[in-house]
Amino acid sequence: MNPNHPIHRADFGSRLRVVPLIAALLLGLSAAVGTPAMAQSRPAPTSFADLSEKLLPAVVNISTSQAVPQRQQGARPEMPQFPPGSPFEEFFRDFFDRQQQDQPQQPRKSTSLGSGFIIDAKNGYVVTNNHVIQDADEITVILQDDTNIKAELIGKDPKTDVALLKITTNHPLVAVPFGDSDAMRVGDWVLAIGNPFGLGGSVTAGIISARQRDINAGPYDDFLQTDASINRGNSGGPMFNLNGEVIGINTAIFSPSGGSVGIGFAIPSNLAKQVVAQLREYGKTRRGWLGVRIQGVTPEIAESLGLQGHKGALVASITPNGPAAKAGIQAGDVVTKFDGKEINEMRRLPRVVAETPIDKAVPIEVWRKGKSQQLQVKVGELEAAEESGLLAPQQAPAQKPTETLGLKLTNITPELRQQFEIKPELKGVVVTEVAGNSTASEKGIRAGDVIIEVGQEEVRKPEDVTAKIQKAKEQGKKSILLLVDRHGDLRFVAIPLSQG
Repeated sequence: MNPNHPIHRADFGSRLRVVPLIAALLLGLSAAVGTPAMAQSRPAPTSFADLSEKLLPAVVNISTSQAVPQRQQGARPEMPQFPPGSPFEEFFRDFFDRQQQDQPQQPRKSTSLGSGFIIDAKNGYVVTNNHVIQDADEITVILQDDTNIKAELIGKDPKTDVALLKITTNHPLVAVPFGDSDAMRVGDWVLAIGNPFGLGGSVTAGIISARQRDINAGPYDDFLQTDASINRGNSGGPMFNLNGEVIGINTAIFSPSGGSVGIGFAIPSNLAKQVVAQLREYGKTRRGWLGVRIQGVTPEIAESLGLQGHKGALVASITPNGPAAKAGIQAGDVVTKFDGKEINEMRRLPRVVAETPIDKAVPIEVWRKGKSQQLQVKVGELEAAEESGLLAPQQAPAQKPTETLGLKLTNITPELRQQFEIKPELKGVVVTEVAGNSTASEKGIRAGDVIIEVGQEEVRKPEDVTAKIQKAKEQGKKSILLLVDRHGDLRFVAIPLSQG
């Protein structure tokens, strides 16, 4: 993750700075000022002490260590630069040589701290973040009473940042259950417990500030946002509801400074517990896979497709021989429903598919050429597709340029193929020039792009593009949908027809 980006993993990585805090606690005030009955239906707790006392023994600190690469034998620190012939040059060379001979190479280790929680006291299973234990040579779980236990890594999932550990001990353990994160509403109270800055067993309280946050951490982003104080070292720690159930795994914070500013993110329990169950059973994840590359549906794209509302996931390309291809799904289809679940936005589809059992035949609803169609697809396995190389970038049919909408288009020639690095098998119309003040330029079209389809119909020469655009204008359409290839990357672009 970019260190300059304000989104930080909440793992231990900075010095402790103690800042005085003044807190005002105003409890029981609602009844005195006549708060509406709706607000009184779930009053704020007068204390979190009883709940904290119950939950603290189940929360653990995670300590990891890893070997740091040593200098190669014979390597020496960089020597200061002196003028040629300087007596200091020989002095420092002798000094460094003696230092290297007298001091044998000592193994060095780096350490880091994080948090976790016990989900199975009998078998010793502990959940934490993947980034807390990533690349670790040794993992130690530290209980509330400072008992240190070596942990075994059962499995990890970088896509959701979840890892499962196992400890073996005669020490009595306390476990906590997963709750239903979908039942949490914005404004609900939550408790976060963890190991911020190495200060184990720290409890903070707050509310759910937002749901379904996408922070570009992975393909299944669906974070809960909270204002409960989360800092470095809280990573992997649990977020509880008032029933003492884990409804999130604290994983990241938004902070320009690296400290808590009241914006923390947690992996929802309903996503995490499925991953944990698979790691426990298989040692790895086994996700459903559809075999499509998708993009969002903008208002312009929806209008050009005759789709009411900009919902669904637009299929940009299909993996050959994948589940979608076998089911008859086509590029240009908009997936609006999968296995009975509404796909209101593009990023919901990968999560719904991933949660679907492998080899299950499910109904899928797509919007194709102005009407809804029902298909059935047999869900594949994502990890198997990755191992077999099926998810390598696909080479799709190419596109060609033409002159309209501020675009100069031409047939693909051998010279243009070489100039713009267009694959030999790609067919279409190539864009050779884009007017700087055109809508096409604003939409990101640039020279070298290949137009494959216009209005979901193939084009092979510039005249095809012109004819289809003219037809769309005559039909009163406000925009036209182009399928564009750029070095093997397919995407749909909706161009308004007000220009050109």
